[in-house]
Amino acid sequence: MSLSEIKQRLSKACADHGRNEADVTLIAVSKVQPNERVEEVLKAGHRVFGENKVQEAAGKWPMFRETYDGIELHLIGPLQSNKARQAMELAQSIHTVDRPKIATTIARLAQEMGHCPELFIQVNTGEEPQKAGIAPADADAFIKECQGMDLPIRGLMCIPPVDEEASLHFALLRKIAERNGLSGLSMGMSDDFEKAISFGATHVRVGSAIFGARDYG
Repeated sequence: MSLSEIKQRLSKACADHGRNEADVTLIAVSKVQPNERVEEVLKAGHRVFGENKVQEAAGKWPMFRETYDGIELHLIGPLQSNKARQAMELAQSIHTVDRPKIATTIARLAQEMGHCPELFIQVNTGEEPQKAGIAPADADAFIKECQGMDLPIRGLMCIPPVDEEASLHFALLRKIAERNGLSGLSMGMSDDFEKAISFGATHVRVGSAIFGARDYG
């Protein structure tokens, strides 16, 4: 697979489901990818990337930004409070606001720094104990709590359980977003992003299908 093939699949999915392609952001997930592969995608003209770890992002993207204009970085992995400032300096979007403590920390830092990335609240739609995210039953209250702190909540994010039908989780996330007046839906990865688009995804996170298999060494 390649970036151009993924973009073709994205275009077809949008056409098939009556979506405007301009309303779907393709996030190329570059975590654990060697810089050579990342630069190939940059050279192909893509500018929207996703990273899981703040430390890895800090070691990669300031360097690339010296050469390439217009890079938009999305943090899509769990965020520790002690890394929040660095995350807010690096990223234009954080997809993993998942608990009151991190929301409070971001709100405080936003006041200090005078800016805040756009934010997505992570919902643990499968209620998996090993996975981050606010429980669906608690999502409405947490969204209101975040909005009460003047946080720029763009939408919601989920990672469906690997052994369940993803559509059920995409539908649940959309339902929670709609009743809270949120337009952003960060959902869908390499294997199911077309399905996510059919349920209204505004941001799809595609890694291995663009870059190739990750080598965790």
